[in-house]
Amino acid sequence: MLKLKKYLKPYLLGVFFAILLLFGQAFADLNLPNYMSDIVNVGIQQNGIEYSAPEVISENGFNLMLSFMTSDEKDIVKQHYTLTNVSDYKGYTLVTNLETIYVRGSVSHDELDTLDAIFGRATWTMISFFQEQSGQSGGSITSIDTDSLDMNQLYQLIPMVSQLPESTIVSLRESNSVDASIMTQSGMVLSRAFYTELGINISNLQRDYIINIGIRMLGIAFLGGLATVLVSLLSSRIAAGVARDLRHDVFEKVESFSNAEFDNFSTASLITRTTNDITQIQMLIGMGIRMLCYAPIMAIGGTYMALRQSTSMAWIIALACLILILLIGAIMVVVMPKFKSMQKLVDNLNLVSRENLSGLMVIRAFATQDYEKGRFEDANDILAKTSRFVNRAMNTMMPAMSFVMNGVTLMIVWVGAHQIANSSMQVGDMMAFIQYAMQIIMSFLMITMMFVFVPRAAVSADRIMEVLETEVSIVDPKQPQSYEKDAQGIVEFKHVSFRYGDSDEDTLRDISFVAKPGETTAIIGPTGSGKSTIASLLLRFYDVTTGEINVDNINVKDVTQHDLRERIGYVPQKGVLLSGTIESNLRYGAPQATQEGVHASARVAQAAGFISEKEDGYDSLIAQGGTNVSGGQKQRLSIARALTKNPDIFVFDDSFSALDFKTDAILRKELKEYTGDATMIIVAQRVNTIMNADQIIVLEDGVIVGKGTHKELLSTCPQYYEIASSQLSEEELNG
Repeated sequence: MLKLKKYLKPYLLGVFFAILLLFGQAFADLNLPNYMSDIVNVGIQQNGIEYSAPEVISENGFNLMLSFMTSDEKDIVKQHYTLTNVSDYKGYTLVTNLETIYVRGSVSHDELDTLDAIFGRATWTMISFFQEQSGQSGGSITSIDTDSLDMNQLYQLIPMVSQLPESTIVSLRESNSVDASIMTQSGMVLSRAFYTELGINISNLQRDYIINIGIRMLGIAFLGGLATVLVSLLSSRIAAGVARDLRHDVFEKVESFSNAEFDNFSTASLITRTTNDITQIQMLIGMGIRMLCYAPIMAIGGTYMALRQSTSMAWIIALACLILILLIGAIMVVVMPKFKSMQKLVDNLNLVSRENLSGLMVIRAFATQDYEKGRFEDANDILAKTSRFVNRAMNTMMPAMSFVMNGVTLMIVWVGAHQIANSSMQVGDMMAFIQYAMQIIMSFLMITMMFVFVPRAAVSADRIMEVLETEVSIVDPKQPQSYEKDAQGIVEFKHVSFRYGDSDEDTLRDISFVAKPGETTAIIGPTGSGKSTIASLLLRFYDVTTGEINVDNINVKDVTQHDLRERIGYVPQKGVLLSGTIESNLRYGAPQATQEGVHASARVAQAAGFISEKEDGYDSLIAQGGTNVSGGQKQRLSIARALTKNPDIFVFDDSFSALDFKTDAILRKELKEYTGDATMIIVAQRVNTIMNADQIIVLEDGVIVGKGTHKELLSTCPQYYEIASSQLSEEELNG
């Protein structure tokens, strides 16, 4: 998998920006529960009052709070509050008969936290004092109805409590163990009483706070959504770009393969690797950037934010994570081997499907449809069973995750409810903790989903690298030679021997002959004697094992494959046409050919007749593989394509086998006149096709057993006489 990392290098900047955007998305997602907590804690429970240190407070209220502070705290508070005339105050709308009030000055965030803590502690010190005076314990000011609270009764106690020594204040503080956040919350409740005393509309205060937080949440949600969209866009473009580059390189690599490399890869496998395997990589990159990078950010960030809310319930998240890790590990152990076999099973299914489609006529002719259906069903069933097993195993993750998530929620509510009852947690904090726990579990779920893609993509990456890392056996020389412009096209085989792959025996042994310009060299022999192999060696589809092949006195290994094949017009044993029009096929090897040249080639190849009968003539469409023309028409169009190229050397590899004798005779006659001084090499099975050749080479078991003209070979080569006598009449043999 790591071997493909070089394909990500051009997109590293995009990946970097995508990760930055993921941090932005995570920031938005992680802050929304905090704002939700604020709406519950502050907006609903505290009527929109954010701080226990009130922005504005009456003189009596200010003096009351000072009475329950230490001397250091009093100094800090007095530094930040100023006695101001009501008429000069520009903040909240006040409805009061008071002439002067204390107003909190401009403070930093840290200073405000300090003031909040001071007022919170003072509030709980006051609560402890009143509980001690009344002989009660427990409870808090949060349970007091501030609307009915008579502040004047509290203010009457100011002379008494102001005389309390500081040691009593310290003792009262040490007697309670309430969480600092609960102290602050209680201070906010008392602040509400101070605001009510001054005639401030608490409902408006609450409404404005909730609307303000709601607008912030909408803004953050919008930015988070925008980041999500941009990440999706970037990841999709990066994944598509990597897939495009991979497809380009795989296709280019396959294009450079010689026949020796094609022997190691089936066509179905190469198609799967170029399509399905690369799609797996594309999906992994697209999903990986969004999930694999986002999940750890959310898991770490969610854990941090959850612990900020409450450390006492951290064990719940730890337990849930441990269960999830064990669950994911168990499933991966079971599923991983199946993932590795999936792509090979897809290969096998593609192979069977391709054979069925390409050999449909043969299958129908031999009435073996049921047998082929069985082959397909076997391959399909194995793939389906494997896919079903994998999907079922992975699908168990969702109910398991749901069970864990619901179990965690229930446990948090159970534990959190007791902490709320004990005044050690607020309702909003518990709700936020639930949200963060869900985000952490969802992060594990995203990682689990990536495990669906990673193993299969890893297998696909290995299969792609098999193609890309395959060493091509036939390569161009580092310092190639070039053919002269007036080169004639002389082909010479010098003591050539060849064997396929790891074969123990040579297919060709000590082959030597010269094919001259203006002459026809024919090669004939029984099936499997190596005739087509000679054509493949000349075109350098394979390299000779020993000996050498020269074209115009230059070894074919010393020139580029392009230069060599530019000089050869090749007609394969099986005519191959490409999808397009008749004219595009004829111009395939010579796009610059004139209209007259194209028509002349078709005429010589005896294809002009059936082309003219088509409604669109040369613009008639050719289906993929040439399935909408007959075998003979396909061969004639293949011959016309080679003629249009007008090369120095023609190689016809049994290219007249689908033609009737009349068409064959006319074509060969016109072909001789049309090719002129070109070197012509014809591989044939029919003696009629090569009788007039200037030189006939007879092969048997990869060895030349005869060489000469038709008449010479009849008397000097028993193997040739045997072939000829099996095809020609007595009169033709003696004539």
